[in-house]
Amino acid sequence: MKNQTVFDLASAKHVAGEIVDAAIAYREMLAADPDHVEALHYLGVVLHQQGDTAESIEMILRALQLDASSPERYNDLGNILTENGRFAEARQAFSAALELNATDANLWNNLGSVLHRLNEFPEAETAYRNAVSISPNFVPALNNLAALLAEQNQVEESSFFACRAYVQPPLTDKPLKMLGIAYYRLGLVAEAADCYRSWLDAEPDNPLARHHLVACTGQDIPAKATDRYLISLFNDMAENFDTKLVGKLGYCGPDIVGNLLNDYLTANANLSVLDGGCGTGLCAPVLKPYARLLTGVDISSRMLGKAAERALYDVLVESELTSYLKGKQQSFDLITMADTLVYFGNLSDIFALVRQALLPLGTFCFTVESASSVEASLGYQLNASGRYSHSKSYLTELLNAHDFILLQEHEANIRHEFGKPTLGMGFLTQIAR
Repeated sequence: MKNQTVFDLASAKHVAGEIVDAAIAYREMLAADPDHVEALHYLGVVLHQQGDTAESIEMILRALQLDASSPERYNDLGNILTENGRFAEARQAFSAALELNATDANLWNNLGSVLHRLNEFPEAETAYRNAVSISPNFVPALNNLAALLAEQNQVEESSFFACRAYVQPPLTDKPLKMLGIAYYRLGLVAEAADCYRSWLDAEPDNPLARHHLVACTGQDIPAKATDRYLISLFNDMAENFDTKLVGKLGYCGPDIVGNLLNDYLTANANLSVLDGGCGTGLCAPVLKPYARLLTGVDISSRMLGKAAERALYDVLVESELTSYLKGKQQSFDLITMADTLVYFGNLSDIFALVRQALLPLGTFCFTVESASSVEASLGYQLNASGRYSHSKSYLTELLNAHDFILLQEHEANIRHEFGKPTLGMGFLTQIAR
């Protein structure tokens, strides 16, 4: 009874964070009973907390020699070995713990962590997946699995597990914008809408919150994204736009435009060219060889600043695109819109303005994201991503209605979002003779 009282006192000091006094009490306990397993174990833990790794490991190993039935003891040993870079030994400790309890998600996660560090990726993935299978909302395992998959360029699945981790409580300090994106990635559109609704309640004038709430609820969908939304979105994105869109999202709009133009036009720098919604100028290198005069128009001043740095445009104009086109009559030989019409739903007005702004036999080249006719009853739909997609039948009917001849079309994965390809279409058209 006396020994138990001493151990309880040591344990209480340990729990209270009084590790110096706890170590003294554990040693007193062991002086009276050298084979007290729990005292050996917890003295080892305290010694580790005090930075005495060698004696710490020695104490826990002695405890295990006396009683090897505790998975928690093997786990503590594995954690100490891991912190000291002894990953192969830690692997053995965690494996021994799992032989005693294979239903502990934390043990599987710890084993996965050392296997990960040992570059044994398939085995690490199995361990992490076991942890997640046992405890689907276990954040450390979700994050570790996401990181491992990302290292192996499995971006789509990596983003899924990262977002699952992100939406776990506590949510208080997490930005509603990021929570909305995470729920959207998980296909939980109603939950995403709740985030945007709360964001809008907190910031009633925020155009991003309003647009994405509409996109997620499908209520009161506008014919196009508002100017305030586009200015806010692209001014915020301008600094890292190229790196994100091309490097991380695999955006290939300029390549699609370039391939379409290459088949029909001669690059002899004799055309008046408009890059509508030019952004940072990703299409400029593709368009410049065709241009006698290359004009870029965009609603975002910061995006135009990046476009100017390319020194490829002859003219750059800050304007909403339809407003700009209203003032143009037979001004351009070629108008391109790459990743621009994804912020327009109803394209009738802008197609009419493009028709007006083109010279006789002028060429119009554009890209869109694809929607099926079944999904998009109007011919277009606003997706939870915040971008519009259009059906092929809608586009061909509209081109015919505005006296365009379809020269060529091309289907391609226009970007990747969370590692998942987004199907798009490129069109090359010409005013009918």
